[in-house]
Amino acid sequence: MKIESPNLHIVLFEPEIPQNTGNIGRTCVLTNCRLHLIKPLGFELDDKHVKRAGLDYWPHLDIEVHESFNDMIDKYPNATVYLSTTKNSKHHHDEVNYKKGDFIVFGRESSGLPDYIRDRYTENRIRVPMIDTTTRSLNLSNTVSIVAYEALRQMGFPGMK
Repeated sequence: MKIESPNLHIVLFEPEIPQNTGNIGRTCVLTNCRLHLIKPLGFELDDKHVKRAGLDYWPHLDIEVHESFNDMIDKYPNATVYLSTTKNSKHHHDEVNYKKGDFIVFGRESSGLPDYIRDRYTENRIRVPMIDTTTRSLNLSNTVSIVAYEALRQMGFPGMK
């Protein structure tokens, strides 16, 4: 069930793990967020792992698949874009003022976002705080939930009860 326009646009850049995408899809359905997937994907959308993680929510998902990041930006040229990245982030995820319809971009599980995307949005890089480590970061689906719910909290959880 879609409620008017999406609260947020959650963008996964070249996702690799179907279970993460399935979990994120379920979160998007329950928070009225549109899920954008940027190709290439590390799996097929009909993968049993995607469907299992998304359970019966997947048919209700507001989803767009884009051939490239630039194709998505061309379609939404006026979008406010935030990048969730551990590399040279300017702000913690709770230090920016989100608005309905903002785009929040998350990178590949194995390598994050490429330089050409990070360089384009240097002022809009956000980071979920965690201990200093050079080897690990939070799971992608957990990070999406943390950031999305902070943005939704700031907006008063629109359309949610």
